[in-house]
Parts: sequence; structure tokens; C-alpha cells
Amino acid sequence: MSDAPRPPVIPPRGAALRRYTDARIALGRAGHSMPTAAHLALQLDHAQARDAVHLAFDAQALAASVHALGLQTCALQSAAANRAAYLQRPDLGRRLSDESARQLAAGRAAHAGGFDLAFVVADGLSALAVHRHAAALIKAMLARLDAAAGERWALAPVGIVAQGRVAIGDEIGHALAARCVVVLIGERPGLSSPDSLGLYITWAPKPGLTDAQRNCISNVRPAGLAIDAAAAKLHQLLIQARARQITGVALKDDADDAALPVTAGSGDNFLLVK
Repeated sequence: MSDAPRPPVIPPRGAALRRYTDARIALGRAGHSMPTAAHLALQLDHAQARDAVHLAFDAQALAASVHALGLQTCALQSAAANRAAYLQRPDLGRRLSDESARQLAAGRAAHAGGFDLAFVVADGLSALAVHRHAAALIKAMLARLDAAAGERWALAPVGIVAQGRVAIGDEIGHALAARCVVVLIGERPGLSSPDSLGLYITWAPKPGLTDAQRNCISNVRPAGLAIDAAAAKLHQLLIQARARQITGVALKDDADDAALPVTAGSGDNFLLVK
């Protein structure tokens, strides 16, 4: 038996796996605890997640970015008057303030024919995600909608909502007489993803719908689902939603099926062999 002292930090097994994921795996250990570097990294990620939740929403800067794309915007506020109310009363974030509801009702007469599609951008639980990715996602979507032959989408002014949650898009879409609404919202930060954007698609939006009536595209960010890939997936879902006039559990996202050809018995992926 060797009498050589053991190193203070025991190297992790499977450390090579860390290049595939931001998850906290193969950290090693110091005695019975995490190594100091891993502990400090955890504290940093936790602080970044908290900062993302409490970061002030810069609605004016976002509106300027959307205007630069050639779209109109309308500034809206949920019934949650401040961040504390938003975090403590999720129900308030799901509906418009009285003033914003009146604003949309007053403007509806100017758009008697309604719209095919309304984008709604809400800060959600990470204004950071919206600041970084919302305008880029809308830009990528406009390029796809413009390039698609035979398609025409009448776009509503983009609703920019402070202290909003996903369901607020139902009220906004209904007030704008939009046939479909897409809500871009900051997702709840994880300990490695403070800037994750979520996309929620609802056909025939109206107050009172449930999450079962929406489709979700999650984790839109450089380290997750790239902007162009998210725009491609969203575009395909919108085409299917308009053709079938449904979203939610009745609308299957099968855009990736063609990329996964599997022949029974090939052994490529036993989970996909029927």
C-alpha cells in the first residue's frame, strides 16, 4: 500500500462528458464536498439566475429594435403593477391592466378585418432573454414569412408587455382579432441558462384557454436551440396551425421526423424502431 498523500481534489470520472452539456456533472470532489471552483461556479450561476428574474425590462429599447424591422408596436402592461406583485400573484401577470385593455379596445376599430398573426413579447421571468433574443427571433421569422411562396400573413402590431405571463397573449390576440398569437417570453432561469426564451403558439386566442391548447418551443438561446432553428420550427408549426386551425395537444410537432430515418432492425436507435 502506498503512503503517498492523496491530492486535495479528487478528479472526476467522465470529465470528457462535460463538453456536451452545461449540466453539473463530473465535478470531482474535495473530501465529501464539491471542489472550491465548482462551488464558486454554482454561486455565480445562482446569482445570474436571480439577476435575470429581477432585471428591469427595457421595453423602449425593444420597441426601437422592432420598429427597425418595419413593424409597429404597442406598449402594454399586465395587471401586475410591479415586479413584487408579478412574482407573488401569477394570476395578475396573465391579464392586461384596465388601461391596456382599453387601449387595445380603442384601436381595434382601426383593424376591422383582423390579423392572421400577432407577436406578443413579454418579459416573463427573464427580461435578459427577451433583450438578447426577441428581436432576432422576430427578424428571422419575418425573413421566412416573406420568402415563403404563396403565403401571406397580415401581421398585427407587436405587443410589448411588462410583467406578463404566457396567457396574456390570449387576451391580446383576442383584442386584436388575430387568428393566431405567438408569445415570446423569458423563461424561468436555470442555473446554467439565465437567458432562455420560450415561444408559445395559440390558434384562435381568447381568454380562458389552457396550456393544452398551445404549442411550446423552449430554450431558444445560443447554447440551446439556435435562433434560425427556432424560427424554422415556429414557421412549420404556424403553417400547420393555419391549415388545420388548431394548436396544442392536437397539433404534433413532427418537423424533425424526416431527420431521423430509422429502418427496423438497423440498430441505429432502438427507441425509434417500431
